[in-house]
Amino acid sequence: MKTGTLSRIAVVVLAMTFAVSTASAQLNSGAQTIALNANLTESLTLNLSANAVNFTLAAGTAANPGSTNITATTTWVLKPGRTAVGVYAYFASAAAALTDGVGDNIPSSAFFIADNGGASTALTNTVAFGGANAGYQMANVAITGANKNSSRTDVMAFNINLTGGTLPQLPANTYTGTLNIQAQATP
Repeated sequence: MKTGTLSRIAVVVLAMTFAVSTASAQLNSGAQTIALNANLTESLTLNLSANAVNFTLAAGTAANPGSTNITATTTWVLKPGRTAVGVYAYFASAAAALTDGVGDNIPSSAFFIADNGGASTALTNTVAFGGANAGYQMANVAITGANKNSSRTDVMAFNINLTGGTLPQLPANTYTGTLNIQAQATP
């Protein structure tokens, strides 16, 4: 029995000696560093749900709604220092938003947008893009620390009012034009 006890004690002492010698045999190199650089690119995008609207015009009438609403989704990831995101609708010319190509025109003042169910507004302002007096600012989103990475949706309903000026005398024809929707982030 004494031999068994001595054997167990010897094994424990041997194990402790091995553990101490292994710890003292450890050798470490100096730490090496890796520089990490990550870049989140600033971006501003605007996507439309469709890119065509048709109108059936009735001479001399105020209500000539577009065939469909268009949704504009503006998404941004901005750097510090940006103060606002504006969303604009505009034509190249106030005098000829739509034209038949032979001198008969529908001006931007007769073209209306109701944004997100709001009041119907003619495109008669000078905005960041397009022709003078041919635009409408649909949104001006103030940028804070809480929305530097965000988005906004504008649902646009369209109407052409043919009651003003010479528009009641507009001849029958096909009128075409290009409405531009664009966003801008300002410093």
